[in-house]
Amino acid sequence: MQRFLFSLLPLLTVGLLATACERRAEADLVSTTTEVSDLAVEPRIPEWEKDAVIYEVNLRHFTPEGTFAAFENHIPRLAEMGVDILWFMPVHPISEKNRKGELGSPYAAADYKGVNPDFGTMEDFKSMIDAIHAAGMYAIIDWIPNHSGWDNPWITEHPDFYTKKDGKITDPINPHTGESWGWTDVADLNYDNPELRDSMIAAMAFWVREANVDGFRVDVAHGIPVDFIEQAADSLYRIRPLFMLAEAEVPEIVNNGAFVMDYGWEMHHVLNQIARSQGAHRAATTDLSNIAREESEAEDRVTALEIDRVLAKYDSLYDRGYKMMFTSNHDENSWAGTEFQRMGEGHKAFAVLTATFSGMPLIYTGQESAVDKQFEFFTKDEVEWGNYKYADFYRTLFELKERNQALWNGPHGGELVKIQTGTDENVYAFTREKNGDRVVVMINLSATPQSFELGTGDYAGTYTDVFANEQVKVQPGQSRELGAWEYVVLSNK
Repeated sequence: MQRFLFSLLPLLTVGLLATACERRAEADLVSTTTEVSDLAVEPRIPEWEKDAVIYEVNLRHFTPEGTFAAFENHIPRLAEMGVDILWFMPVHPISEKNRKGELGSPYAAADYKGVNPDFGTMEDFKSMIDAIHAAGMYAIIDWIPNHSGWDNPWITEHPDFYTKKDGKITDPINPHTGESWGWTDVADLNYDNPELRDSMIAAMAFWVREANVDGFRVDVAHGIPVDFIEQAADSLYRIRPLFMLAEAEVPEIVNNGAFVMDYGWEMHHVLNQIARSQGAHRAATTDLSNIAREESEAEDRVTALEIDRVLAKYDSLYDRGYKMMFTSNHDENSWAGTEFQRMGEGHKAFAVLTATFSGMPLIYTGQESAVDKQFEFFTKDEVEWGNYKYADFYRTLFELKERNQALWNGPHGGELVKIQTGTDENVYAFTREKNGDRVVVMINLSATPQSFELGTGDYAGTYTDVFANEQVKVQPGQSRELGAWEYVVLSNK
């Protein structure tokens, strides 16, 4: 779920549009951890995560059928594009009670061990997972531990699993005001109950053991007690190495080893603000209310210099793991607008930036076909795939990431070293190096052409321009020019 960052620590969030998709604004993460668990020393992370890229699958919209079986037809092209991890939005049945919209929110789970019959059967799901693995990719599923749908059997079988207000099970409550957030299609789970914890972990383990998933993207991870996150991760890592992604920006749950990756929300919103400052954005079709206000109330002039501030902040707060970097995801698309609406003509420049940072790049359903559409959240809204206009663009970036160790994820890759340009408020230039592999990246994050001179640094050499496919010599003191939103990615490998 989406959030906007207000605090000095990147764990405070703002919900979106009072829907079941919305999540806590200024969620207070409660930590009751009393000792360091084994996982904080040796989390069991799969070896394949080191150079992986991730793709978010909105299965409901992906095909006309919206099924596991139909999605299998897309597996070969996604593998060819260089995708490594497929993250599936929730595959669980959706509660009918208190449902929002025609089909309801995928995040209102009616059964933690079942699959949505609209998508197919459990056997269909397992077949799809087998096909993904056969193609050399991996699959993680969305997990929703903060709340369940109102049809979930736990409601009647274990009412003590839920938070109560005035003696009745309640939807999630704003802890600051005591009032409902408005997420009326879900019931709040109470992690003070040890039996709930055991049942939730057992349900997650079911998908690892029985369905052979490779990990989880944990929804509203910022709202779950840290000691439960440690308990769950410790239990799951004991089964086998897994890839764990937190929908959060909370250093504690990455530093303790529970998650290998969380969201780069603060960076994402800085990129949106840079685009807005350059006049690149255009109005989204959704009533943006809080979202548009948050973006518009940002400083009038946000420049590429803000990128360094956020990177420095991340470096100071995180001891482990890395960030998921993105220009879109299901929340941004549905509630804040497409990358075209938020970033305008700069959307590809920002995509290059997120793919060459130290974090893992994300691509969302439809981005490879330049789909400029805000997908409906509570009903069917089929993707019009067209000719996969940007598939080669993403393939170029993803294949480079795989072959050049400088671009590997987090500690596996090279340190980002800034190259001064004399116009750093407009041009973001840097080099990364690891084990002799090096890249030099120059991106004009402005709507006007820029002329500049490369500053000092250890990056002189002959490189391949990966998009132009030609040899280029680069050295400090060299004069360069970039057109509006133009980018150059150079690799020595």
